[in-house]
Amino acid sequence: MPSGFPALCSDLETVPTQCSGEMAQKGVQLSQETISCLICQDLLKDPVTLTCGHSYCMKCIKSHWDTEDEKTVYSCPQCRQTFTARPDLRKNTMLADLVEELKKTGLQAAPADHCYAGSEDVASAAERSEKQRELEVSRQNIQQRIQDREKDVKLLQQEVEAINGSDHNQFLHDYPSLSPLSESTHSSSIKIRPLRYFEDVTVAVSEVRDKLQDVLREKWTNISQTVTEVDVLLPEPEPKTRAEFLKYSCDITLDPNTANTRLLLSDGNRKVTVTSQTNPYSSHPERFTKCFQVLSKESLTGRCYWEVEKKGFRVYVAVSYKNISRAGGLNEGAFGGNDKSWMLDCFNNSYNFYYNNVCTPVSGPWSSRVGVYLDNRAGILSFYSISETMTLLHRVQTTFTQPLHAGLGFYNLFGIFVGDSAELCKLK
Repeated sequence: MPSGFPALCSDLETVPTQCSGEMAQKGVQLSQETISCLICQDLLKDPVTLTCGHSYCMKCIKSHWDTEDEKTVYSCPQCRQTFTARPDLRKNTMLADLVEELKKTGLQAAPADHCYAGSEDVASAAERSEKQRELEVSRQNIQQRIQDREKDVKLLQQEVEAINGSDHNQFLHDYPSLSPLSESTHSSSIKIRPLRYFEDVTVAVSEVRDKLQDVLREKWTNISQTVTEVDVLLPEPEPKTRAEFLKYSCDITLDPNTANTRLLLSDGNRKVTVTSQTNPYSSHPERFTKCFQVLSKESLTGRCYWEVEKKGFRVYVAVSYKNISRAGGLNEGAFGGNDKSWMLDCFNNSYNFYYNNVCTPVSGPWSSRVGVYLDNRAGILSFYSISETMTLLHRVQTTFTQPLHAGLGFYNLFGIFVGDSAELCKLK
């Protein structure tokens, strides 16, 4: 487990336990945190104590150091003290006896998921250029098809003119000669044959007209659809200045039905604060039960921009699909711990980006306000540090398959960071 991975989820509360034997006689009380492994969040198994004083399960710390073999530097997950050589581990028999003694008193710890992190591959910007080249080829093909259809229309017009000419000649052939009308001939005595000779012309012209209309209707539909696709694939340029970003600002509120019971919503459901007690929310299937998290009520489509004002030890600014697990632990339900959410971890004047349980260190100026820009269609997600200037912290180029929701979360190890808060800023 890489150092610094956010302990988002835990059902643990600090439970005073009276130990038996000599410690019980002295009235010493130990919390579950004292005899729990920070990595697996369970009671210590084969405990070992590092030179920095922190203790872990032997299996857990070995697994953690296995992930750091390539770095050739090993660290304590809690205090981040580093060791140039992999320390030898020896079982802390005194701590092991204490754990066994406490187990007899009935103290139990809820299991938690493991978290591992690595480097994230960022998609190349060349992919967009390739799409534009493909689009240009498609546009040229469409233009060629339109020109071909124009030629077909001209041929049909020529056929109509030819039919008109042939029927006119046929009419003259059927009436080869008309003797001059004498002055004494009355118009009533002229015998005109039926107009059946024009029926064939009328039918032929109608058929050609219908065929021409069908061709034009079909091609016009195809052209309209292609133009729509071109509009989608060639969006407007990405905004560069804060004024341009504010054009896409959206009004977002938090959904009380998703908020963990230790989170209190206020200010018109724009602000969320960590509380020491559970809040009286009604039971709801969309509520996060393990992670201190909440989702926005509104889904985010197209281009959206919003800003978060944060206060406290550790705040998580995220976007997530709505179908993220609500009862899952770190891998399933935590922002950034799965392939359904993307999260910026704002911690101790530094940043880390998490996606699918992979951590990417982020450099940039620290600020109490973070801006988020989302282009759902283009697959762009960007985080910015907002102060007197606007600085890009991290940019993601991917493909979003569902509408997204804004998310806020908090560090939750043993519930000691009461009062931490985050607020969706009003930008309009």
